[in-house]
Amino acid sequence: MSNRATRIKNTMSSRQEQFSGTRPVRDDHAIDEQRLHDYLAEHLDGFKGPLQVRQFKGGQSNPTYLLEAQSARYVLRRKPPGKLLKSAHAVEREYRIIKALYDTGFPVPEPYLLCEDDDIVGTTFFVMAFVEGRIIWELDLPGMQPAERAAIYDDMNRVIAELHTIDYRALGLEDFGKPGNYFERQISRWTKQYRLSETGAVPAMDFLIEWLPQNIPDDDASSIVHGDYRMDNLILHPTEPRIIAVLDWELSTIGHPLGDFTYHLMAWQMPEVGFGSAGLQGKDLVSLGIPSEDEYVRRYCERCDRSESIAHREFYAAYNLFRIAAILQGIAGRVRDGTASSDHAAKATRAVGPLAELGQRYAKS
Repeated sequence: MSNRATRIKNTMSSRQEQFSGTRPVRDDHAIDEQRLHDYLAEHLDGFKGPLQVRQFKGGQSNPTYLLEAQSARYVLRRKPPGKLLKSAHAVEREYRIIKALYDTGFPVPEPYLLCEDDDIVGTTFFVMAFVEGRIIWELDLPGMQPAERAAIYDDMNRVIAELHTIDYRALGLEDFGKPGNYFERQISRWTKQYRLSETGAVPAMDFLIEWLPQNIPDDDASSIVHGDYRMDNLILHPTEPRIIAVLDWELSTIGHPLGDFTYHLMAWQMPEVGFGSAGLQGKDLVSLGIPSEDEYVRRYCERCDRSESIAHREFYAAYNLFRIAAILQGIAGRVRDGTASSDHAAKATRAVGPLAELGQRYAKS
């Protein structure tokens, strides 16, 4: 095995180890467990202590905790402490969309309560059910058989297609986002977030900030979008190749389904940049049982009654790489400000430039 292959293999295996399971609560994310216990005893039906609290290792943005009580296990997700960018870490929106989708039978954890009283744990939080299953941080699904991988990828495709075909108006979510002009608004939003978090000059980001608004495709479809739909934001059934819960709805809104889906396609396009997954580039997808990017696109289009291909793929790729780079720059900014939620968040700084440069190459292709 080459040195590069060994390095990537070690990086991938360490992702599963780094982000799986729980750890003691970080000092800067500590909460008053007795106060939380008393609040839940009063407001959460069926809750019965004593209460033990641990923090999940995974998650860059909103600190997430495992609550173990006599009555059940629960998950608490909160805004991080400290100075926050406007509209970031909107756990209130997460709770609202999870509640709306849960009532339709879409695979999300059951939401229990939202608390906007900062006196309980220090910031706004919500509590939902703990879902027993598998979270996989490696896109090639090591240790599985090709048929199981194929079934998991097909179900992942089915779930995002189902999300994009839900009638958000019927769920009372007309005001959850603004239909139309999605890319224009998103480019503006992430440009502002990037500038507020900027820690140094990145010429490729400056290029994309100018190029993207001038090249938006003429397509104004609207749907619920997840905003960060990827393998490690899904819970798989403990033994079956199917998705039982979709997590991390912080970036969800009413937006363009192709923006959401082509972001998800970054799994096939993402290079190794020293942060997060190395993607599926260079892997033998046929022997693994994983569909090619084109096969995956075709299946999604069939499920959404679209044509068999997606036009303007170079724009979507450039846009999504810009967006990822801006998100990671936000993490870098939180490292700077001391509010980042992961021990590994500092690596984000090094990934911004390479991602922006790849986006620039797509834009010029």
